[in-house]
Amino acid sequence: MHMVPLLLALLASSTSQQLFNGKDLSGWKFVGPGRFVVENGLLKTEGGMGLLWYTGEKFGNTTIRVVFKTSGPRGNSGVFIRLPEPPLEPWFAVHHGYEVQIEEAGDEYHRTGVIYSMSKALAKPAPGPDGWTTMEITLDGQRTVVHVNGEKVTDFRGSDPVPDRQRYFEPERGPRPDVGYIGVQNHDERSVVWFREVSVRPAAAVAVSPSSATVGPPR
Repeated sequence: MHMVPLLLALLASSTSQQLFNGKDLSGWKFVGPGRFVVENGLLKTEGGMGLLWYTGEKFGNTTIRVVFKTSGPRGNSGVFIRLPEPPLEPWFAVHHGYEVQIEEAGDEYHRTGVIYSMSKALAKPAPGPDGWTTMEITLDGQRTVVHVNGEKVTDFRGSDPVPDRQRYFEPERGPRPDVGYIGVQNHDERSVVWFREVSVRPAAAVAVSPSSATVGPPR
């Protein structure tokens, strides 16, 4: 590894802020049906559609790192970003933030790593070791860049053209704020998703070029 990427990696590691403590839901709030539970140091989804959101602060110019595993290719969840206000119910996040999708079997507008129904996947990475997948979401002003297991899947700006809205459950179109709350989704009773890490670090610690970038493999 060259010296500059090594220094960037060390800086990113040293400035990471863990949002999930592995013990309980301190700092988080749940809205909607279903729930999240903590089992064996992991966040686990249960029940119907809901949203677990982080109450501590809004995030912008940040890289969000999420390490997760699903119960199968149709295991459905998402990471919500750019929420302008504290959500009182889960649909607020759908229509006023962006959902970075989690579902391996989705199509190119609805699979892991895309902005749900708005951005087209640039790649289709396989799940990581033992089914664990690492997703890194970099917020840089109006730009959102998503890497899944080191492959860039999304490079999206709020002003980019998007497909027309087709179904009632697809998000309303339009740009979202540069800075906002974040959360993780509990989608439905059949989908079980586990999260073992939710952390953030300053986006300035990551070298992201318009053409290509690499992110380290799952830890």
